[in-house]
Amino acid sequence: MMLNRSITKWDLVLLVINSIIGAGIFGLPSKIFGLSGVYSLLAFAVCAIVVLIFILCFAEVSSRFDETGGPYLYALKGLGKFPAFMTGWLLLLSRIFNYATLINLLVIYLSFFNPLFNDKIPRALCILFLTSIIAYINHIGVKNSTRVNNILTIAKLLPLSAFIIIGLFNLQPELLISTGLPSFSSFSTSVLLLVFAFGGFESVLINSGEIREPRKNLPFALITAAIIVTIFYCLIQLVSIGTLPSLASSEKPLAEAATGFMGNTGGIIIAIGALVSISGTLNAIVLGGSRLPFALSREKQFPKLFSYVNPVHLTPTWSLLLFIGVTTIVSLVWSFFAALTIGSIIRVLVYLMVCLSMIRLRLRDNGSENYFRLRFGYWFAGIGIALAIWLLSALKLSEAWDVLLCMLIGVGIYLLQKFFAFNKTSSPPIKA
Repeated sequence: MMLNRSITKWDLVLLVINSIIGAGIFGLPSKIFGLSGVYSLLAFAVCAIVVLIFILCFAEVSSRFDETGGPYLYALKGLGKFPAFMTGWLLLLSRIFNYATLINLLVIYLSFFNPLFNDKIPRALCILFLTSIIAYINHIGVKNSTRVNNILTIAKLLPLSAFIIIGLFNLQPELLISTGLPSFSSFSTSVLLLVFAFGGFESVLINSGEIREPRKNLPFALITAAIIVTIFYCLIQLVSIGTLPSLASSEKPLAEAATGFMGNTGGIIIAIGALVSISGTLNAIVLGGSRLPFALSREKQFPKLFSYVNPVHLTPTWSLLLFIGVTTIVSLVWSFFAALTIGSIIRVLVYLMVCLSMIRLRLRDNGSENYFRLRFGYWFAGIGIALAIWLLSALKLSEAWDVLLCMLIGVGIYLLQKFFAFNKTSSPPIKA
């Protein structure tokens, strides 16, 4: 049974914006400032350029396909089954860790209203309650999910716009003076962590099977959304640095900065905006992430159960339940910053695989395909690969081990699935 194609061009633009603007910009300004100081503005600009290069590669590759699967499907056609499975596995892990990051930051912002949410039990109950609601929204249909997404995207941009406009009139020039250059390692780490804030667009591509005219609309939505998000991010960081002296130590930087130049009402508005923003991104993550087991199952790399589509709502029920179950566990166990770091690393690995896929797909191109062809595409793909390697060079040893463990688990699942598939095909038929 086919999925319902109900995501329009402008639905898609808002979905990409919503997928990118989430918890990152509400929590990362302080972390990046602590690493790079005033040069965090440069880190935002550098990361925007890096991610734009990745986005341009994604725009070309995604325009070749109109099925569900996103980067998994690109690697499958370009690199083969095992690289595709690992790409899908990494993308699934990225969605899981990103969800855990966002929902933990959501609880942190809830503590702006009531410190009770800092306690373990209220935190856990809040995570369970919100995840259940998001799962239900995604179960009853993608049309409902995109409608909710559009409302949440517009709702999140309004308070951020107010934060920027009012904040620019309250900048303290002395706070924008540099006290020294950051180390290359700190700056590289800043850019790597910002991949979390600028990333997320790749999850939207998973839903190509539910997008109208994906070959035409995906490149437009990716590039349009990237430009809008970059402008917002750089201005938000500028206001954060120029209005909050204690930025480096703040857990809720935007809310605390707004409180400083807008009063308690301003802080409350931004905190509410953060809650709406994070909720919208959580919804977008589930919409994309819950389709990954479905896509893997359709290619016989996950159990057949996960390719089941609900006949009423046309949504992949068991795939959604698997994703929700695992993300809930990870969200309860991992903290905001730990999930953020792992999620950023895994995301860069996915971008690397897509750049490699782009090169292989171009080499196999016979000239008859109709798709968005990027000028100097080989150069962009090569630069994307080099940038991914640079970002991964900022890894700490403990983080590298965590990522390696996650990849080994994926290899184990792949081998088990191959083993059971081999036994099934090689078993003699049972005589009546």
